[in-house]
Amino acid sequence: MRDQETSDPPTAPHDTRDSHAPPVPAVSPVSHLASTVERGSFSLARCSCGWSGPARRSRDRARTDAASHQAAD
Repeated sequence: MRDQETSDPPTAPHDTRDSHAPPVPAVSPVSHLASTVERGSFSLARCSCGWSGPARRSRDRARTDAASHQAAD
C-alpha cells in the first residue's frame, strides 16, 4: 500500500479590506417583531426588542398594542 502525499491545508484568502475602515457590526439592529401572548385569562403584546404591553382581557386590544408598537418604528 502506497503512502498518500500530504499537502498543506488550504489557507484563507488574503483580507483586502481597508484597515482604516470602520468595522461592520456583526449583529443587525433590533427589529420589532411584536406578537400576543396568553397569560391565563389575559393577553399581552410582546416584542423581540424586549417591550411588553399591558395585560388586557381583550385579545383585540393586545393585538392593537402590538401593531401600535411596530408602527412607532
